[in-house]
Amino acid sequence: MRRFAPAPIILCATLAACQPPQQTPAANAMNEADNSVAANEAEPQRSILRPEVVPESDTPKIEPAEAVIGFGASPMALDETAKATVETLLASPAMQAGGPIVLRGHSDSHGADGDNKVASRIRAEKVRDYLVAKGVDKGRITLVALGEARPIAPNAKEDGSDDPDGRAKNRRVELTVAPPAIIVPPPVAPNAAKAAKP
Repeated sequence: MRRFAPAPIILCATLAACQPPQQTPAANAMNEADNSVAANEAEPQRSILRPEVVPESDTPKIEPAEAVIGFGASPMALDETAKATVETLLASPAMQAGGPIVLRGHSDSHGADGDNKVASRIRAEKVRDYLVAKGVDKGRITLVALGEARPIAPNAKEDGSDDPDGRAKNRRVELTVAPPAIIVPPPVAPNAAKAAKP
């Protein structure tokens, strides 16, 4: 003969199985950590520096200035177009701020490599002399003679014949003015002055 459990015991066992398990303190801490991470991800990032300590700069950022000075019409002298290009660059914020200047001289492929390097340097010197005559400090200027190494146009046509227009484009000086370097003094230790005294 079989015995059956009374109905109330079965009902209690069924209800107990449906109840969520009691959470341990470690599980509660994990849920709180997950909620905290979610809250931090939703919040926009803020600076750890106080706004009253970091002054807002009203001065616009100075961008580098670049120009290509052509020597197509006059292979070894600045023509009026080249002078106008330099004049425009003289008014740029980078030039006015006193940033370093790099003049990269180029030539076409007509002639020997050594002669072309010399010609590219002479072109860069012509631009440097014009800048110095306009009041630019010579110490800011660096010359680089590249010769025929970096053409921007073909020196010859596809059939091998000479390309005077391409060679004229290659006779140039690339002028770059970088923003001035900002020199930040190294931090001084608060006790360094006291330690230096005998």
